Amino acid sequence: MKAAICCLNAKYIHASLAPWCLKAGVDLSCSDKVEARVFEFTINGNTDDYIDEICEFSPDVISFTCYIWNITKTLDVCQKLKKLTNAIIILGGPEVSYRARDILENHKYVDYVLSGEGEETYPLLLNKLNNNEYIADVPGISYRDKEEFISVPEKESTNTPPSPYNDEYFNNLNGRITYIETSRGCPYRCAFCLSGRCSKLRFFDIEQVKTDIIKLASSGTQTLKFVDRTFNANADRANKIIKFILDNRGVNFPENVCFHFEIAGDILKESTLQLLKSAPVGLFQLEIGMQSFNEDTLKAINRKTDTSKLKENIKQLVDFNNMHIHIDLIAGLTGEDFESFRESFNTGYNLKAHMLQMGFLKLLHGSDMRESPDKYPCEYKKEPPYEVTSTPWLSKAEINSLKLTEDALNRLYNSGRFIKSLDYLITECGFEPFDVFHQFGNMINGCKMTLSQYAEHFYTFFKDNTKVNDSLLREHILWDMLCCSSSLQIPDSIKTKDPLYRQAKRKFTEGTSDKIKVAVLREMGKILVVNQSGTKDLHGRYPFKLYDLSIIKAPEN
Repeated sequence: MKAAICCLNAKYIHASLAPWCLKAGVDLSCSDKVEARVFEFTINGNTDDYIDEICEFSPDVISFTCYIWNITKTLDVCQKLKKLTNAIIILGGPEVSYRARDILENHKYVDYVLSGEGEETYPLLLNKLNNNEYIADVPGISYRDKEEFISVPEKESTNTPPSPYNDEYFNNLNGRITYIETSRGCPYRCAFCLSGRCSKLRFFDIEQVKTDIIKLASSGTQTLKFVDRTFNANADRANKIIKFILDNRGVNFPENVCFHFEIAGDILKESTLQLLKSAPVGLFQLEIGMQSFNEDTLKAINRKTDTSKLKENIKQLVDFNNMHIHIDLIAGLTGEDFESFRESFNTGYNLKAHMLQMGFLKLLHGSDMRESPDKYPCEYKKEPPYEVTSTPWLSKAEINSLKLTEDALNRLYNSGRFIKSLDYLITECGFEPFDVFHQFGNMINGCKMTLSQYAEHFYTFFKDNTKVNDSLLREHILWDMLCCSSSLQIPDSIKTKDPLYRQAKRKFTEGTSDKIKVAVLREMGKILVVNQSGTKDLHGRYPFKLYDLSIIKAPEN
């Protein structure tokens, strides 16, 4: 029997872990008569090419791992494969695990749906199919028996799954982002999420984790992401892994590898903070889900968070200035109206993380929010990714306007391109952070344009509609543009013409091979010198220095 284990990734750069975990299970538990091969594609590629490659393998069984971002295309590919091969089609993953009946009743080309962890159940099913044996005792399996829907309850595993990291995995990696799982499950039971529902939190063998870290970090990847839902759920264990990385960096794996963790910010221990503080710049990235700062909302969605401690810890992490800090907010949660979300946004923004992600609530199959509509009333799109369109607290118009706010946030702040201009408007001019992004985002209305055009619109909007110092705003935007790009065309409205420019340029560019950009910021009384050959900071910006204008002599008449 030949089994094709397939996954459609969101982007090529992501090296999916799930199919390789299934392959490891097959290699460990299936008979020699079962041959499995992993096929990784992307959702944006050519479907016919995928089908041809899978068909060349002549599989008897074709399985796909399903998520909200790939389910539509996955079903399309499976339908075509069924017609061409008549192979057995098996689906698994979070997007089908809680809707097995719906999948089997409405997509007749799907033969089986597997729910829960697959490293044990998938090879068990393959063995039974290969031997033409009774399958109704396979845990977590759903199927049709003469049009009758059959579903076998899942069996919760307590085992450490087999390592997916074999030679074949590394040969397919090609420097892409790679993933490691050191625990499974989540200590939280957030109403919008599936992580706490899937299984009880359990931790894998730490010595195996250390071995895998060395292998993965030595593979040529630039980023190694931990998929643990709450990496610091066990502080002592998290500390051991962090210290292991610190001790082995530059010894057993290259110094340029970055490690990404998803953590709960409010439960960070002082010992963990001190370890993170000691890390070299760029070694770690932290993603911290806040969801909201509205206490009533957090309570309603079953999210236990000490918001005071959360804010305190995020500020500390940002002040360390040695790692990229990414924090999340979700619009559309229970009890959070427009004004409440505005307050949560302002609180989050003022923490000065390097990225403030604004997400929108998604009603996932299997989540408490989807299964309890009376408790969590809202309207949402019926097609993936099931995004909320209105709630009793947020109208459709308000959510649409927040979409435009998100667009401006990503282009102005999360891109790192307008940091100084935003600081000027918010810190010196007194604008509330949310108002800057909301007003400008709704004016731009999502229009696509070049960065130069966007900068010009940004300048014009705040110059014409607010009481700001035009010259200072223009100089801050110029500062931003020189720091964020080495090939940017600066609009005429942003450029400054000053008699000191030639002297300043000569002073700071002669005798160096570095790419130096100079600007005279007359209103600030400064000379800006940007080294576009230097190492970028955590916002992705080139290093700069400011000098007093007095350093340059006025040109003689």
